[in-house]
Amino acid sequence: MYNQERGLYVAHCSKGALSVQGKMANRHGLIAGATGTGKTVTLQVMAETFCQAGVPCFMADMKGDLSGISQIGKLSGFIEKRLPEFGIENPEFQSCPVRFYDVYGEQGHPMRATVSQMGPQLLSRLLELNETQDGVLNIVFRIADERGLLILDLKDLRSMLDWVSQHAKEYTTKYGNVSTASVGAIQRALLQLENQGADKFFGEPSFDINDLLQTEGGKGVMSVLAADKLMMQPKLYSTFLLWLLSELYSNLPEVGDLSLPKLVFFFDEAHMLFTDTSKALLDKIEQVIRLIRSKGVGIYFITQSPTDIPENILGQLGNRVQHALRAYTPKDQKAVKTAADTFRPNPDFKTDEAIMNLETGEALVSFLDEKGAPGMVERAKILFPLSQIGAVTEGQRADIIRQSRIYGKYDTPVDRESAYELLKAEEEDARKAAQAEKEVGKDVEKEPKKKKGVMGKVLSAVLTAITSTLATLLGTWVSNKVSGKQSKTRTSAKERVVKNATSAATRTITKELTRDILGNLVK
Repeated sequence: MYNQERGLYVAHCSKGALSVQGKMANRHGLIAGATGTGKTVTLQVMAETFCQAGVPCFMADMKGDLSGISQIGKLSGFIEKRLPEFGIENPEFQSCPVRFYDVYGEQGHPMRATVSQMGPQLLSRLLELNETQDGVLNIVFRIADERGLLILDLKDLRSMLDWVSQHAKEYTTKYGNVSTASVGAIQRALLQLENQGADKFFGEPSFDINDLLQTEGGKGVMSVLAADKLMMQPKLYSTFLLWLLSELYSNLPEVGDLSLPKLVFFFDEAHMLFTDTSKALLDKIEQVIRLIRSKGVGIYFITQSPTDIPENILGQLGNRVQHALRAYTPKDQKAVKTAADTFRPNPDFKTDEAIMNLETGEALVSFLDEKGAPGMVERAKILFPLSQIGAVTEGQRADIIRQSRIYGKYDTPVDRESAYELLKAEEEDARKAAQAEKEVGKDVEKEPKKKKGVMGKVLSAVLTAITSTLATLLGTWVSNKVSGKQSKTRTSAKERVVKNATSAATRTITKELTRDILGNLVK
């Protein structure tokens, strides 16, 4: 619940209300706990509170439960029993404005990105490429940029890979070797990605991140991503959300610390983001998380244990809600100890023991104070949601989608001219040019065969005789000129060379003359 006096009221302890400070909400946070301990309800309560304050939120809905935030809640026996604990008499149940999204376009507005927007680094992670293959992919993107070819969808990327493979020798000295084996491996990885349905994600119209920053009626719009099917492809899920964060970071202006954030981003099943992630990409994630708060964006990770988050990133998560953890093995006990050590101790209880004894709906809570210092950890009870707990019906979801202000904006895919079409046209032009050259060659080969019939043979014989006579006369004349008309004198070696050369030249001239005459006569 939100009001200016209480702030972003989330939980209640023996000392009173525990609220997230509005100007510290962009310092990120963590919601952790074992399965079934209440993480999803805590997420819903926090999102509702931000919504009431006019802050839009983005969240992934793993099981469909968060879709209920779009419906007005109602009093239940469980909620009625807990009202006195929070000092609430008449709760004002209310819904939040919601937009449903789905990468596959089945349970919400499609969310697409072009291959170029995703970039070679994230795409390499998604395709699980090795270092060599990653290098080839970077070369392909560079060549596409140089040639002004847009890589919008997977067929564009396939075409570019094929083209670069065929012209690899032209770029070897400039960019390095592009092996057929590496290109083949990338093509196979793309095929697997297509079989998983990822081809629906790549393309246009690409998603506009400004649609995540909307308000309606003074409330922040809740952007709920249907992730039940997406979760079956964990690499696609985590890479997609990382792309979304990168887009926010790249496109939003610097605003510093605001009284309230511009957007709160909830990253459920956050451990997937860091699984099998390269050092370079992990450094980029850390940089985005560290700097994106100055863009007015708060990121809240939801996962089972704080140990799922790298230490450098965990240290940046100032607002903490820790639900119960189980400690049946030495590894579990170590995780509990690590979670306890991330809190500022409270002398009233031992944090590690409290973590193992929390009831459902209870949590250890520590929020940043007005100066940015972590508050002392408190054992508290999370507020109940004012919206519906549980999933909506298919009919309710369909109605919300149709009534959305962005209905129709992303629903119809667009396939404009890009690398695939241009390379295909280029290949077709080359094929036509080769065919035309081949036809010209055939015509030239047929040219000597145009002499037909008896008349042609007679003319050929006559011209041959005439030419032979001319050659003899011409040879005699040239020979006399060279020798100075000195007949019956002994010919020197030099004169013999000149005569032989003259005869050869004469024969060549005569032969060419005969061919031209014959050609003109028989046409």
